[in-house]
Amino acid sequence: MSEYNFSAIEKKWQRHWLENKTFKTVDGTDGRSGAPAPQPKDDRPKFYCLDMFPYPSGAGLHVGHP
Repeated sequence: MSEYNFSAIEKKWQRHWLENKTFKTVDGTDGRSGAPAPQPKDDRPKFYCLDMFPYPSGAGLHVGHP
C-alpha cells in the first residue's frame, strides 16, 4: 500500500472548496438571498458562544463539581 500523500490531497480539496465556494455563506447583505439585510438589535458587539451539549443518552454528562 502506498503512503498517504496528505499535502497533495489537502491542496486538491482546498482548491475545490475555494473554486466552488463550498463554505461561502449568504446573510442577505449581498442581495443574493432575497432576504432583507439583518439589522443589529443594539450596539453591543457580536460574540460567539459555544454551548456544550450532552450526548443524547446523557451518559458521561458532567454536572459540575461537588
